[in-house]
Amino acid sequence: MNVGETGEGIAAKFLEKQGHEILERNFRFQRGEIDIISFTKGIVVFTEVKTRTNVSYGDPKDAVDIFKRRQIYMTAEHYLTQQTPFYRAARFDVIEVFLTDKPMIHHIKNAFDGNDLGE
Repeated sequence: MNVGETGEGIAAKFLEKQGHEILERNFRFQRGEIDIISFTKGIVVFTEVKTRTNVSYGDPKDAVDIFKRRQIYMTAEHYLTQQTPFYRAARFDVIEVFLTDKPMIHHIKNAFDGNDLGE
């Protein structure tokens, strides 16, 4: 298992403990992918997981740039149009996982939305 897969597994377990129902993992559409799609309190949550073993390359959340946000948003739109029942509320989160002696998690709710796509 690589660093990314390890982080995604930790993030999925974290979300489940927070009351999320995991709907999909590694959902792909065209050139986009969403690491975790979950459902909680009437909201579909699209979560990008960024895992690091150190911070020499900066904060993990900084890797979710405008290009990545556009990919996630496009993939989420496709996912939502394919679902029955149709979900009305959605949120985009980022989870940073730091793999140290004891893994640390930083959950950023509402990390971006459709207005953050720089169009």
